[in-house]
Amino acid sequence: MSRAIYHTLLANLETVMIGQRRAIRWLLAAFTAGGHVLLEDLPGTGKTTLAKAFAGSLTLQFQRIQFTPDLLPSDLLGVSIFDPQQQQFRLHRGPVFTEVLLADEINRASPRTQAALLEAMGERQVSLDGQRHLLGEWFFVIATQNPIEFHGAYPLPEAQMDRFALRFALGYPDLAGELAVLAAQRERHPLDTLAPCVDRAALETLRQSAAAIRISDEVSRYLVELTAATRTAPGVAMGASPRASLAWMKTVRALALFDGLDFVTPDHVQELATAVLAHRLKLDPQARFSGLTAEAVVGDVVRRVAAPV
Repeated sequence: MSRAIYHTLLANLETVMIGQRRAIRWLLAAFTAGGHVLLEDLPGTGKTTLAKAFAGSLTLQFQRIQFTPDLLPSDLLGVSIFDPQQQQFRLHRGPVFTEVLLADEINRASPRTQAALLEAMGERQVSLDGQRHLLGEWFFVIATQNPIEFHGAYPLPEAQMDRFALRFALGYPDLAGELAVLAAQRERHPLDTLAPCVDRAALETLRQSAAAIRISDEVSRYLVELTAATRTAPGVAMGASPRASLAWMKTVRALALFDGLDFVTPDHVQELATAVLAHRLKLDPQARFSGLTAEAVVGDVVRRVAAPV
């Protein structure tokens, strides 16, 4: 039943995102696990389209925010305005009060505005005027950013990067895939005819089934050893936190569910290693200038730490 829900979503999304099965799989795994996703890739690769197709496949509320340098925290969270008739302030809620939030080009907003999302992403709540406002169990952020753009951009701080369960890129399609994209959009965009294919009850079933997937003590230890190894790896100033291990455990359970298994394998752990860990690492300046990358560090850690058999 739960695997059928996944394949229904996968098939629906592949009508729009041709040749992006891995990206769809990881996005659905993060959502099923209750995590958030950062899509970091070059312009024109389909980051925003994937987010819109995902939202269009569900019956959840969706909001998109185009992040710009002049965007204020109140533009995101909302603001209290005095109502002269009621003689009291009333909260006009911002676009963050939704279920699926697309934070487009998130690194274009100032650090002050970026920080407005920290509480929302970490605790699924917003504090305004001394009041706590819950965002709901389905609150899910898909953020996008261009990895090579520097002018008018503000790098996300480590605390915010740590709020994303996964960070990954879509990449360019191969020749056949790009030709298929052209053919699919010859008359109109597939998004124009995309319709929701699962309801809230099905999504709840998906999440409950993923949470019931078994992860053995050996695989749990392997996962934690990989996380811990990033903290002592050469050239790393700050390794991955326990939050990374928690996000990793939840997302690999979703992958096992998608594969029709009732237990997590070391292959599932390795599949998501870079997507979970790389964006959480901070390299020493000397190591960074010498050409070392976080992805290379993760790859070395996976090769050095023995997997359970």
